[in-house]
Amino acid sequence: MGQALRIGVMGGTFDPIHYGHLVTAEEARVQFHLDRVIFVPSGHPPHKEERKSLDPEFRYLMVVIATASNPFFTVSRMEIDRPGPSYAIDTVRELKRELGDGVELFFITGADAILEILTWKEPEKILEECIFIAATRPGYDLRRLEENLPESEKIRHRTDPRVLIMEIPALAISSTDIRRRVKEGRPIRYLVPEGVAEFIEKHGFYR
Repeated sequence: MGQALRIGVMGGTFDPIHYGHLVTAEEARVQFHLDRVIFVPSGHPPHKEERKSLDPEFRYLMVVIATASNPFFTVSRMEIDRPGPSYAIDTVRELKRELGDGVELFFITGADAILEILTWKEPEKILEECIFIAATRPGYDLRRLEENLPESEKIRHRTDPRVLIMEIPALAISSTDIRRRVKEGRPIRYLVPEGVAEFIEKHGFYR
């Protein structure tokens, strides 16, 4: 039997996608020997109700533009096409059905986002279904992550960690800052891929 495929799942709102996301995905791919990374733009994220996100179709197109040059990156419409709120557990299960047996999933996201996910739907189940790669800025207090693990996971975490840590200096870039910069007429060049910057400019997003 061949070795199981190791697939990264990069979930997020991507409003807009930026170089921090791309650096994180590529670092995870190399550091954890992933065969490829699937970007999954969220459709209706249940934790982002306080601010109306850009239309999912536009966010999806920006991710396609940003990832097109990397042969190890693909983009899934799964959460955009699924009605109702987007939960990580539903996405992981659907991907497993799509990809079949013999696939190991690694869910890549920020450490703060993982803290949120652990308060979402069925946190113990999602830790059984996939391994998390928590991207953090250097100096992040990792005790917060361990403290928020479900009780059933705290003992296993010491011997068989389901949350792996990866430091990424480029995580200082944020979608919130990019939206603010566009609104204020400040440059976003070198923060997002050129095609994404042109797409934002052409459609007048975030003005």
